[in-house]
Amino acid sequence: MASERVATILSDVWAESPDGTALATALVDSCARALPVSGVGIALMTDRGPAGTVAATDGAALTLEELQFTLGEGPCIEASQSGRPVLQPDLATTAPRRWPAFAGGALAAGVAAVFAFPLRVGAIRVGVLDLYRDTPGTLAPAALREALSYADAATLLLLYLQTRTPSDGSARSAVHLVDDRAEVHQATGIVSVQAGVDLAEALVLLRARAYAAQRPVSDVARDVLTGALDFSENRDAR
Repeated sequence: MASERVATILSDVWAESPDGTALATALVDSCARALPVSGVGIALMTDRGPAGTVAATDGAALTLEELQFTLGEGPCIEASQSGRPVLQPDLATTAPRRWPAFAGGALAAGVAAVFAFPLRVGAIRVGVLDLYRDTPGTLAPAALREALSYADAATLLLLYLQTRTPSDGSARSAVHLVDDRAEVHQATGIVSVQAGVDLAEALVLLRARAYAAQRPVSDVARDVLTGALDFSENRDAR
């Protein structure tokens, strides 16, 4: 992993953020400049799926990550689960069959091609590096090699950030998430109690409601927390 190119990428990223506070942002910006893509995002991943967006170059990249978190499907999730890159040069052709719920939102956001690279250490899921283009097209061999180098650099960066002590001295991770999903996790617990299901199924219920309403899952979670939305009816239906 620690190739000369990866070392150069990390050195350049650190030069852009010498105090270490914007390393992930510097990496996605550098990746977008180095490759023929429209935008780049990094998402944290766990065995249960996306845990949050660490950095994104633009709104479309953020939408891409939010869609996959809301729907529980998409190239980044598939890449993380399989441990292999998922290269989709023409979403309009392939996504409706492969990820039917994800396809419409991604295309509406102007995402025409996605290249997702798993960030893993052995069997441990660390995250995913997502590249997108606003026009269809493949990555040439040289660009693919460069993307893999950025994926290795992103893996090392996330590992560093996860073990770094925050400036306030607390024990929490120093990884800053662009989209704090604490509300989603809190709402999942409430839905679990209301519907009488486990946490995994409660998250599925939240995602299904968000998909049906064409809303971000974070908005639906907020309704649960304020009491505007109740899933007790799901208990009665069981």
